[in-house]
Amino acid sequence: MVKLKTKVGKKKVPVVLQSKKEEQNDVILPPVRMSDDPAPKQVKWINRQRVLVFAARGINHRHRHLMEDIKKLMPHHKTESKMERSKNLYVVNEISEMKNCNKCILFEGRKMRDLYMWMANIPNGPSVKFLVENIYTMGELKMTGNCLRGSRPLLSFDPQFTKDPHYCLLKELLTQTFGVPNYHPKSQPFFDHVYTFMILDNRIWFRNYQILSEDGALAEIGPRFVLNPVKIFSGSFGGATLWENAKYISPAKLRQAVSKKAGSKYERRI
Repeated sequence: MVKLKTKVGKKKVPVVLQSKKEEQNDVILPPVRMSDDPAPKQVKWINRQRVLVFAARGINHRHRHLMEDIKKLMPHHKTESKMERSKNLYVVNEISEMKNCNKCILFEGRKMRDLYMWMANIPNGPSVKFLVENIYTMGELKMTGNCLRGSRPLLSFDPQFTKDPHYCLLKELLTQTFGVPNYHPKSQPFFDHVYTFMILDNRIWFRNYQILSEDGALAEIGPRFVLNPVKIFSGSFGGATLWENAKYISPAKLRQAVSKKAGSKYERRI
């Protein structure tokens, strides 16, 4: 008998190609992250407010520390080197336009002890000149409050801001300057602190608080300063005077009056 050999074919195994899952386009933030980590870039940035914060030569170290604290509170700020005192203030408009900024805060020192702050809307105005008093920086206060760097603040204003016309103008200018735009690339998408602007003794008192809980518990962060408005101009760093503080007395005249009163003690004895 002859045995016939039969070929046994190999079984074909079907190959299944496993496709990788497509990554989601939504950016999911981790539950815990560092405050210094860059925020993901947003695409809905509509309110493009940029504030130029810098100083002229003649400020002391405490004034410089206050300027640095204000920069930390405003993630939408831009910086510039110190301006020479010999230059005219109208040059600030050109500097702001080169930096692509539509708001400006300029610190100007006098006699290494007095600090003036200009706040202007570039380039059409208005602009306000303040005398900064009762300065306490974050390093001096060492408060227990804390907030995430770059987070957006809530703005709280005294009810008196809606009564007088010049206070209404100041409220709008402070809102556009200190308010962080929504979806700003350098901002965080939540609120954890509040800026308060209170009016007392014809001055604007600034405080910065951390929001501890939703029931209204607060903890102060700093800095502290008081803005004494001197003049409001129609233009940017100049123009017609819209309002002038009749109760304003320059610090030099106050010091002169105090020294004169102290010197008159000897005359009374005679």
